[in-house]
Amino acid sequence: MGRKTKVAITVGAAGLTAWAASKVVAKPKPRSPKQSLEFRDPVVLSNRGGMINAPEHTLAAFSKSAELGVNGFAIDIRLTKDEEIIVFHDETADRTTDFSGKISEYTLDELKNADAGYNFVDEEGNYPYRDKGEKIITLRELLLTYPQMLIAINLKDSPDTYEGSLMPSKLWRLLEETGAEDRVIVMSSFDEQTDRFNLYAQNKVATGAGNDEVRKAYAAYSSKFGHLYNPRADLFCIPEKMGVFPMNTESFINFLSNLNVSVYYNDVKDKETVEKLAKIGAAGFVTDYPELVTEIIQNHTD
Repeated sequence: MGRKTKVAITVGAAGLTAWAASKVVAKPKPRSPKQSLEFRDPVVLSNRGGMINAPEHTLAAFSKSAELGVNGFAIDIRLTKDEEIIVFHDETADRTTDFSGKISEYTLDELKNADAGYNFVDEEGNYPYRDKGEKIITLRELLLTYPQMLIAINLKDSPDTYEGSLMPSKLWRLLEETGAEDRVIVMSSFDEQTDRFNLYAQNKVATGAGNDEVRKAYAAYSSKFGHLYNPRADLFCIPEKMGVFPMNTESFINFLSNLNVSVYYNDVKDKETVEKLAKIGAAGFVTDYPELVTEIIQNHTD
């Protein structure tokens, strides 16, 4: 036996020993149950209220999707110049309203003068909501208008910005004031934001995994050291693929479910995919097509 072979065998044996030892010592800690995630059937959340049928993040959109029987909404939030939390996706007002410029440079009173339906175009190329009175709304308004709905709240402002630095504490105070702690999920693509939010919430509110946490979980799952992974979030809201890595397998869902982590899929819009994912254990869907997905889930669970 050559020297290189002996070294390889020794290294391999050491790695196997370390793996075996970690299996004995490691005790993954599942997430504690969260009321907002306790659903028997797959959840349907309309993305921004359902962007196909009405202007996103408007009461018109939320009303339409609520009538369809969705479980709730997936929304984005931003902070205004006077530090009010509004339901809005973009950093600027240009794409969806008749205003231009950064949201953070306007007060709430100023933004209430914007036409939130101005740029919505229907399938015929018309502007049916222009000048119809659709306004930018606050998170407080949404929570009070739909007290029975599950709301997944995405913190959009970067933690490196002034607005982002304030958002976690301001959001927590608002949830406390409105008594909404048990019917929301707080998430962000920035793990730092949900970590900072949880400093105030102290695990009283369900949180979603950011991009880094998803990558960390998938690396653990696809390696031999998945037993060392301890989740820092209660929900993974993910696409079917992240880069070249498939996130839509039953084994990955089971890996997370065994840790009491729910898995929702976003950007799913066809019947076959929704049915397949529901069958292998998806706990929910975030969709621009709430009517389609709600009908599929209702038929699936009948």
